Amino acid sequence: MINYSIRKVDEEDVIQLQEISRTTFSETFVEHNTEEDLNKYLNNQLSIKKLLEEINNPHSAFYFVSENEKLVGYLKLNWSNTQTELIDEAAFEIERIYIRKEYFGKGLGQILLDHAITIGKAQHPTYIWLGVWELNTRAIRFYEKNGFKVFSSHLFTLGNDIQTDLLMKLEINS
Repeated sequence: MINYSIRKVDEEDVIQLQEISRTTFSETFVEHNTEEDLNKYLNNQLSIKKLLEEINNPHSAFYFVSENEKLVGYLKLNWSNTQTELIDEAAFEIERIYIRKEYFGKGLGQILLDHAITIGKAQHPTYIWLGVWELNTRAIRFYEKNGFKVFSSHLFTLGNDIQTDLLMKLEINS
């Protein structure tokens, strides 16, 4: 029987976090980006030092999802002034949901999104939002299916490439 579990990440998990972060980011974006741009992003944004700063930030949280003890994905959440785009300090951001490619289509994205929404709603935000690359149609459809709607966009730098992320939000009913 398959058993999925979610647990919060702490400092002792930073090596595992870096490995799953780099692996899943590369798997997701390797087809549409140069190796140079990917490596620049991985080395700058997913360094041990940067990940430790993010783990220790009181307004961010990471969660691992495992299948029968095997780490298969993770989630990163931000609130208050830690949000990557401070549109509304009372909003709640889902910054990352990444899953190993071989686990696509097994419902793990839904498990992590549901977990993020539960945590987000407990903070009583004005809304929950996320950014998704405009070319990631699979992810866009997934978020739309879950009630997220595009409300804006912003630029995302991957190495030397400037890309556009769609900003999508889920309205929270009080």
